[in-house]
This record gives sequence, C-alpha cells and structure tokens, in this order.
Amino acid sequence: MYAFDYQRPTSRDAAKSAVGGDARYLAGGQSLIQAMRLRLSQSGRLVDLGGIADLKAIKADGNGVTIGAMATHAAVAANTEVRRVAPAIADLAFGIGDPMVRNMGTIGGSLANSDPAACYPAGVLALGATIQTDRRSIAADAFFTGLYETALQPGELITAVTFPAVQKAAYVKFKQPASRFALIGVCVAQTGAGVRVGVTGAKSRAFRATELENALAKNFTADAAKAVKMPTFEINADLHGSAEYRAAMISVIASRAVAAALAR
Repeated sequence: MYAFDYQRPTSRDAAKSAVGGDARYLAGGQSLIQAMRLRLSQSGRLVDLGGIADLKAIKADGNGVTIGAMATHAAVAANTEVRRVAPAIADLAFGIGDPMVRNMGTIGGSLANSDPAACYPAGVLALGATIQTDRRSIAADAFFTGLYETALQPGELITAVTFPAVQKAAYVKFKQPASRFALIGVCVAQTGAGVRVGVTGAKSRAFRATELENALAKNFTADAAKAVKMPTFEINADLHGSAEYRAAMISVIASRAVAAALAR
C-alpha cells in the first residue's frame, strides 16, 4: 500500500472541503482498501465519512424510505422501517457477504463502487430508487454507466438513497460460494409504474431486463419469468459460466424472485 493522508471529518461541509486532487471519499472500505493494499488503486488522501452521523440516518414516510449513504448493510437489514416499507431491500442487505462485511460495508459505498456483481444495484434499479447527492438527485436508471463507472462527478458525495413504496418485490441471487457476490442476482418489483426487473452479475454493470419486464407485465408469475429467453448480447463469460449459461440463469433466478415476491 502506498502512503496516504487520512482525515475523518464530522460534517458534510468538512468532508467536501477535504476532497480535491486525488483525494477520495472512504465509506466502508470493503473494496477500496483491498485495492490499495494490492496497489491496484492509489489516493493521496482518504476522507473517511464514518464520523458524519447524519449520513447514517434511516427515515420512512408515506411515500417510501430514505436510507443514509453511510448506513451499513447490517443496519439496513435490521431496520424496522426498511423491513416495513421495502422488505426486499432489507432481505437483499442481509444476504450481502458475511457478518463482518455487513457491519462495515455501506449502501452508499456499494453504489459508488458500482461493482458489476454487487447486490444493491439490482435493488435500486428494480424499485426505481433515487440516489441523492450533495449536488442533485439521480434516478437509478441513469446512475450506472459502465464497469465500475457511475454518473457521479469528481468530488460528488452520495448522501442518501430513497426507495419508493412498491406493491410487491423480492431479490434472489445465485452466489459465487467464495466471494458471495452474485453470479446472477435479480430483483423483481411491481410498482405503480409497472413491473421493473434489475439484474446484476451478468454484464459489466447492473441493468434492467426489459424482456422480463414485458413478460411479467402481462403475467406476473414464476412460470412467465422462467419462459423468457434472455439474449446473450454483452453477457459475461468466464470460468464460472458461459454467456449462454448466465443468460439462462437470469430467467431462472427471476422466476424465483417472482415466487418470493408473491409469497410476501
């Protein structure tokens, strides 16, 4: 690991003032610190957001639930308001990694990192969430732009994620047994604007599966999801599975997610 300066501000304003040049925000550190240890990433300064209390708040109202960017996966999974308003997101958070990861990793850090196999991206896409930053609001559909790339601008800070209340939703993943990341993860949601399906683990970034959305809009059943033949265009292929295998698994995992949503 290369040498770097470390700061832990206690307010958003102080954090923003500390970021500049090659400085970076540090959330849970589950990905960034490991990359720095391997010298795959380098920053002259890390600005630790863990001391900013209001970035950890979770609040619900009649329209949905807003989760602070520094809320850990464990906090999201255990929060009664998240479980009441968006139980699919609570279940998703509970299935991330192991207890140590869940107690350190944060929702904001996960979204900013935009790992192509992370769980939260599928959830925010399916539920039509909004990512709040210190500068603007970004719809989930416009947030993920490429491999580890997002719509965030340099120095832009995620402050919270707002999930609207939906009729039914569930997330299911087929996980890589060593990392517990999703080989394929699918979140399915019945929303006021129709059916939305978010997929992770299949491409260089999370995406919405319109083929599944169209089929489930006509018939919201597990069988309808399983019958969809997903295209292999841009689907990942590696030692864990071919593009054809992953494409087929999207429909299978989607059918399980639909069954879980209907069972709520």
